[in-house]
Amino acid sequence: MHSASFTLDPAFTIAPVNRRTFGSFVEHMGRCVYTGIYEPDHPTADANGFRRDVLDLVRELGVGTVRYPGGNFVSGYRWEDGVGPRDRRPVRRELAWHSTETNQFGLDEFIRWTAEAGIEPMMAVNLGTRGLQEAIDLLEYANHPGGTRLSDQRIANGSPDPHGIRMWCLGNEMDGPWQIGHKTAHEYGRLAAETARAMRMSDPDLELVACGSSGSQMPTFGAWEAEVLEQTYDHVDYISLHAYYQEHDGDLASFLASAADMDHFIESVVATADHVRARLKAGKRIQLSFDEWNVWYQSRFHDEGAPTDWPVAPRVIEDRYNLADAVVVGGLLISLLRHSDRVTSASLAQLVNVIAPIMTEPGGPAWRQTIFHPFAETSRTARGEVLRVEPVAPVQDTGRHGEVPVIDAVATHDPESGEAAVFVINRSVDEPVTLDVDARGLGAERVTECLTLSGPDAYAVNTAEAPDRVVPRENKDARLADGRLDVVLPPVSWTVVKLAVPRG
Repeated sequence: MHSASFTLDPAFTIAPVNRRTFGSFVEHMGRCVYTGIYEPDHPTADANGFRRDVLDLVRELGVGTVRYPGGNFVSGYRWEDGVGPRDRRPVRRELAWHSTETNQFGLDEFIRWTAEAGIEPMMAVNLGTRGLQEAIDLLEYANHPGGTRLSDQRIANGSPDPHGIRMWCLGNEMDGPWQIGHKTAHEYGRLAAETARAMRMSDPDLELVACGSSGSQMPTFGAWEAEVLEQTYDHVDYISLHAYYQEHDGDLASFLASAADMDHFIESVVATADHVRARLKAGKRIQLSFDEWNVWYQSRFHDEGAPTDWPVAPRVIEDRYNLADAVVVGGLLISLLRHSDRVTSASLAQLVNVIAPIMTEPGGPAWRQTIFHPFAETSRTARGEVLRVEPVAPVQDTGRHGEVPVIDAVATHDPESGEAAVFVINRSVDEPVTLDVDARGLGAERVTECLTLSGPDAYAVNTAEAPDRVVPRENKDARLADGRLDVVLPPVSWTVVKLAVPRG
């Protein structure tokens, strides 16, 4: 059995826990919207057509923000199609995912849905087929109190109060050749800067996100961020990052170490942003919005191909997640928390059905995928300040990421509530780890709960018929004595240990 250790100290703070870290993503893709969050004929549907069983699970998941309406979808979207009387909304071909968009769900429905879910909306504007004028028109419709054509149109459509959307994404993945309206960094940077300036003329307090690279594997990665920020630095608050992970060729060890790649990605973008800051002699620091991240088996998607007959809400990339996927998601959350000083917004992509923690059947049940659990527990438990931890642990070799520590961990500390928490994964595919944590600096008094997500089959999944096959269970091997925590971590596992600490 391996052994590992680290120390918790309230002086080793990184940044406050930000609720936007626990964001998600709703795109008009597949069944995320239709038969996902919106299904008027479902037995649980409310007066707005929202599935209440899904709303309950979204609240349980603890989502802080939701990015909408895309994703690749936004680069061809006409926002006007999705507002006003439903019987007058046009049906259009949707080029990004080769489907038919009915526009029965649009901006006003989304805002009503976020209000019911208790979620902050995060809006993307189309800088693919459209541009500056359409962006400021959308902003006027959404946020202006009234007395203008577009704001009065919103009021007439049943939303008398402004939507008050604060965070706006200036396009999506504009570096990608697959993107409708794909642009060079110079072309996009100029358009994003013009759009940002105009939007700030309407409201100087908006928070604006410029498109970064759609993955660190892109040939333009680094150079794209530098060029875009050179043009937009004074006008935006965030640069975006997107990353998806999957197991390749049975290499489970590399897959479990995916957070090592996320760490490198984040730190590279921070270095690039700070280099531009130095060149421009700017005062502020650009924050990072990791507004697409998850496990996604893209190889399966490419093998299946896009629909050919323009279906409505087809079953697209409905990955069924297993235990190992959930452990990786828990590890990626550890990476995001560890970088809370610069990553101040993040969005798990997506929320329902499409590479999602929540699955539904039309007219039928909704259930939690395996990845639901580390996200929900981390969102529920992480409070106060993020603490830096430096594990002392054996290393294991991985084909994709080189040598990595066998465990990865982060902690949070909230003296106001008298709570602290340790989040840790065991990346070993076959060996348990005995973890020793020196928590005397926190004055830790007792273990209030210890939950571990593990099992004999790393590829076990949850289904509608067996929705609780993979769930966190009580770990009875956690002990606290004289301020030192000992816990046994099974192989391929994610664990949260909750500690009572002195208030104040």
